[in-house]
Amino acid sequence: MTTIYMFPGQGSQKKGMGADLFDKYPDICAQADDILGYSIKELCLEDPNDKLGSTDYTQPALYTVNALSFLNEKEENGQADIAIGHSLGEYNALFAAAAYDFSTGLKLVQKRGELMSKAKGGGMAAIVGLDIDSIKKSLAENQLDSIDIANYNSPGQTVITGAKEDIEAAQDKFEEARMVVVLKVSGAFHSRHMKDAADEFADFIMDMKFNDLEIPVIANCTAQAYANDNIAENLVKQIHNSVYWVDTIMNILAEDAEAEFKELGPGKVLAGLLRQIK
Repeated sequence: MTTIYMFPGQGSQKKGMGADLFDKYPDICAQADDILGYSIKELCLEDPNDKLGSTDYTQPALYTVNALSFLNEKEENGQADIAIGHSLGEYNALFAAAAYDFSTGLKLVQKRGELMSKAKGGGMAAIVGLDIDSIKKSLAENQLDSIDIANYNSPGQTVITGAKEDIEAAQDKFEEARMVVVLKVSGAFHSRHMKDAADEFADFIMDMKFNDLEIPVIANCTAQAYANDNIAENLVKQIHNSVYWVDTIMNILAEDAEAEFKELGPGKVLAGLLRQIK
């Protein structure tokens, strides 16, 4: 049976996450504190300054807790056969596959969070209970061609992304949907509007050297396995391209219908999406 470790992305963070892990891995916590300039344990457990929900703090915090969850799982049950991650979680999948060490991954995530937090004037909304063809048809009929698909999360949950005013205008255009939920974000993540951020991230990442992957990692932007020579390229693309989560899961299940998926990190968002996809 194939074992897949899957790591959640932004939105899964919550105060108190990682409570049983920080003291088990003091060296990792010390590295994080040194890089970030603040206590990662305090941020995650107490959030004294109410910053855990801010993108530039959320992403390093979630990456760290996901990483600790992986180290704990690997120590107890061994390595997986495949690693996948949703948006930010893809950085943890690459860490699990030994593409880089913890500190390198955290520096990448810190830069990513910084750039994404600068994105203003954008919005995102989750459309629940409507298939993707109907969503695309509605966007076309209402001439909302400035809106992109951010996340293909499940057959019944899709996230759209674009300028804030366009997302607001689109809210009542999906009459057959069970609900349309506007997300608490300031940027149009995973869209053409993030191209400048992606270009800046490319300048930061392109000269970095990565290790050959020890296990396959499936890329969000292609739903195909990474090659050892396209790690930087895929991480740049991921910022301004869709997350093909449904295809990622379906491609794995096509190879092994009995594959075992383990969600490592806070919450059970991905486990819920998995049930819907199955």
